[in-house]
Amino acid sequence: MLVPLGPWGMLALSAVDASFMGMPLDPIFVYYVYTDRSRFLLYVLLGSAGSALGSIVLYIIGYTGGEVLLRKRLPAERFEKIHESFDRHEFWALMFPAMLPPPTPFKIVVLAAAAFEMNFGHFLLAIFAGRFIRFLIEALVTLWFGPQIVTVIGNAFAHHFLWILAGVAALIVAWLLWRQAKIRSRRDNRK
Repeated sequence: MLVPLGPWGMLALSAVDASFMGMPLDPIFVYYVYTDRSRFLLYVLLGSAGSALGSIVLYIIGYTGGEVLLRKRLPAERFEKIHESFDRHEFWALMFPAMLPPPTPFKIVVLAAAAFEMNFGHFLLAIFAGRFIRFLIEALVTLWFGPQIVTVIGNAFAHHFLWILAGVAALIVAWLLWRQAKIRSRRDNRK
């Protein structure tokens, strides 16, 4: 059905997926990349741009009434935790979930970003950057190992989501600790 649209089908599909209607975006993206290997970077760019553009719909909804919607759907403690995360690191709080494949509840994070009045330019850039990294990794894995590996990784991610999230969090914490130690070492060397 998307073949007549060519590469623009990826843009359209990712915009629809990001706006309101969840689509099987990853298998279609992998199909595009695998069947047209020479233009894989174009598909990465179009998929990322489509996701950012489609998220504008959720941004408008979130900006106009998202806080009420989020308070209804999330426990108060979870709502405050997300709000605090956006207050401290709004760009990263949106970019990291944009990198993660399903079952990450990305639309809730997008609504939260809008409800907490994230800068619109930063909003679009964070989604574009996160999706660009995600699609680039998927494209490279597809090119190196074939389309089946993406399905295997997707299934592993879906069944072990919490463990993978814990591993990513541990890596981030380790990197932050290493960075702090390096900064302290430089300070000590200056004295």
